Amino acid sequence: MTIADPVVAEYSKAAERYDEKWAFYLEATTRETLRRMPMGPAARVLDVGCGTGELLRRLRAKYPDAALAGLDPVAEMLDVAREKLSGREDLRIGYADSLPWPAASFDVLVSCNMFHYITHPVEALKEMARVIRPGGALVLTDWCDDYLACRLCNLYLRLTNRAFYKTYREAECFSLLRRAGFSAVRLERYKISWLWGLM
Repeated sequence: MTIADPVVAEYSKAAERYDEKWAFYLEATTRETLRRMPMGPAARVLDVGCGTGELLRRLRAKYPDAALAGLDPVAEMLDVAREKLSGREDLRIGYADSLPWPAASFDVLVSCNMFHYITHPVEALKEMARVIRPGGALVLTDWCDDYLACRLCNLYLRLTNRAFYKTYREAECFSLLRRAGFSAVRLERYKISWLWGLM
C-alpha cells in the first residue's frame, strides 16, 4: 500500500465539504494541470488520486469522447466524484503502487495534488509507467519544496499530519522520475498564489 491508511481516515471525513473548502486551490491546480496535458479528443486518461473528480469533470466537459478513469483510496471521495460525473467514467478504489488496469491502457496518466502522500514514490511511478502506452505521457502536479512557503508547510505537516508524507524539490522529483524509468522528463515550477508553489 503506497498511501498510508491515515489518508483514508482524513479524507473520508472531509469528502462532503472538500470542494467547497478548497475551491480556489482546486480551480487553480486543475486549470494549470489541464494546460499541461497533451490531450486528443478520444484520449484514454487515468487520474491517479482523483479525489472528488474535479479534474475528470473538467476533462469530460472539454473532451466528451475521451475514455476517462479515476483511482482513489477513499470511497467517500469517489462517491462525490460519481455525483458530478457523467457515469461513463471508470472509477475504482485503489492505490498508486497497484493500479488495477492492464499494461499500456492509457495515453495520459495524470495525478494532481496527491504525490505528497506517496510513501514509496519510485515504486508508484514505475507502476504508473506500466499502464501508460509507449509514447504516452505522465503529468504530475504537486507542491514544490523549492518555494519557502511550501517548505515550511512540508515541515509543519510532517510533524502534525499523519496522512502527509513529503513534498519534493525540483531536482528530487527529476531524480525520482529517472529512477522509475522515465527518460524524457520536463519539470516546470510556478505559483498559483503567494503560498502555493507547484511543479
